[in-house]
Amino acid sequence: MLSHIQTVNSKLTTANCIHMSGNMNLTLKVWRQPNNDTKGSFVNYPAQNISPDMSFLEMLDVVNEDLVKKGEDPIHFDHDCREGICGMCSLHINGRPHGPKQAITTCQLHMRSFKDDQTITIEPWRATAFPVIKDLAVDRSAFDRIQRAGGFISVNTGGVPDANAIAIPKPVADEAFNSATCIGCGACVAACKNASAMLFVSAKVSQMALLPQGQPERYKRVQAMVAQMDEEGFGSCTNTGACEAECPKEIKITNIARMNRDFFTAKFFKQEEA
Repeated sequence: MLSHIQTVNSKLTTANCIHMSGNMNLTLKVWRQPNNDTKGSFVNYPAQNISPDMSFLEMLDVVNEDLVKKGEDPIHFDHDCREGICGMCSLHINGRPHGPKQAITTCQLHMRSFKDDQTITIEPWRATAFPVIKDLAVDRSAFDRIQRAGGFISVNTGGVPDANAIAIPKPVADEAFNSATCIGCGACVAACKNASAMLFVSAKVSQMALLPQGQPERYKRVQAMVAQMDEEGFGSCTNTGACEAECPKEIKITNIARMNRDFFTAKFFKQEEA
């Protein structure tokens, strides 16, 4: 009896210490999949004594350290800069790309956004064009191929022109800059029920179509990039705006309208082949 009371007291003391420190105990429901050709499944993992000040990726690091100590295979996930710049982190958290917060990437999400004893479901981006490499890591090289198809400006080599040699109205420059903030993370694809890449492609088209330097290849560019997007297997736009709602850089769907105008202009009036 005395031993039982001591055990209970010990557990209560531990629980009180965790409560006073503000740390949390969580359950992670993680998608595990060896590769794209093998079926995957959800596996539960405990995440104990997690500080609310940790980032989501730091929390996964802690869980992986425990798995390695046990001799188990760690959870594979993409990451790089951990500053919301590179677009590498790509986790579907509790049904939303990058998690519950607006306008942030997974690496900018902190554990204070969750509650003690909560179960967190973590999945990879779900899209045919983003095949699973392993677990939560997916192959997003389809975006690179779309960029290579036309996301550039051809120029003759030579001296660098002065920055203000070509006058560009500030509203136009601002709009081009806003489009260029797209980091290519793929959240728009993950949010879309058709796995459409229209927001990504339109942002890359718009950042050049708005500027004087992008005019000579404007209509060839949009045709080439849209054709490559279709070849990669991305779906059609649903017009629901889910992509804009989940984009960590808040790219606007007005870019899609601009791209569509350029595409139809190229097909029906300019008659320029990509």
